[in-house]
Amino acid sequence: MVNPLTFYNALTESGVDFYAGVPDSLLGSFCSCVAEHIAEDRHIITANEGAAIALAAGDYLASARPSLVYMQNSGLGNAINPLLSLADASVYGIPMLLMIGWRGEPGLADEPQHLAQGKATVALLDAIGITHCHLPKETSEAIVMLKQLHERTLEENKPIAMLVSKDTFSEYKTDDNKPDEAILLTRERAIELILKAIKPDSSVVASTGMISRELYELRDGLKQSHDTDFLTVGSMGHCSQVALGVALAGKSKQVICLDGDGAALMHMGSLAIIGQAATANLVHVILNNGRHDSVGGQPTCGLEIDFATIAKGCGYRSADIVNSESELLTALETLSNAEGPVLLDLRIGPGHRADLGRPNISPQDQKHAFMRHLEG
Repeated sequence: MVNPLTFYNALTESGVDFYAGVPDSLLGSFCSCVAEHIAEDRHIITANEGAAIALAAGDYLASARPSLVYMQNSGLGNAINPLLSLADASVYGIPMLLMIGWRGEPGLADEPQHLAQGKATVALLDAIGITHCHLPKETSEAIVMLKQLHERTLEENKPIAMLVSKDTFSEYKTDDNKPDEAILLTRERAIELILKAIKPDSSVVASTGMISRELYELRDGLKQSHDTDFLTVGSMGHCSQVALGVALAGKSKQVICLDGDGAALMHMGSLAIIGQAATANLVHVILNNGRHDSVGGQPTCGLEIDFATIAKGCGYRSADIVNSESELLTALETLSNAEGPVLLDLRIGPGHRADLGRPNISPQDQKHAFMRHLEG
């Protein structure tokens, strides 16, 4: 396996000193290594992958040095526009190295939401003219490839990608992800309280990752139906718009959106659309732990900003920051009769149960059950 620190040192020796991107579980150990060894202003975890391409372009304009941009292959969709209309050799010609976690790689088992993207990854890179190589799993071979790609991105003045398979990087131990003891409410407990408080016929749209997984297991534990839930297992950042679409079409039922802070940041303009739509039956809960919890616990700026004030500025009828279980219980008492859109910026602790499972229902079966509930 590739040693993250040795690989990082090779990048430094090549002149790479700026990193930007959106975390991916396949790249977690490498990103942890970068975060521990480089100044904070030289490693930016961005709201979305397209923003990382733009940041790298800006750094190159000021330094004449290629940066490294990392992402999961699902994030290529966010990156295509700036890759083609900004960094491409036919436009400004911005060299940079792309490190892409290859989820859903053909021949390897993965979750349903990754399979189509994994199959399309190589063809997609070919279609947009991005030269790509599969990073070897042996450290010395990986470093040889890295140096070749670094030389090539400078020669050709365009982005060049390295695809990273599962278990390419070895473990990198860091204590950066220690829980914040000041925040006692867990995400799972928060979701449990919400499920116990909402009306039985309320529809729940949950964001990708741990939120959907915990929701699914909690329904089982509470002996409640899964039919009222839509688990947005992919499409990070878009569950609030799925929830808005459901709310607009079925205005008689309350719709609860269980969002994450990283997901909400990724497409924060969606808050403005929700506010202007003025859907009275939509409750938007951002489960905010300041972490990309589903891919390794890397930090977001979620706890440093005020989602509630932003939501009010976007037109939400009410919005509050909730810091504890008692505050959440008080907020939940008013939700059944509240006129939306309503936002709760729910501050929680990081982490999840080690034995947390995954939904055992197919996305298609889940879709049909949810649609029957909405017809209801």
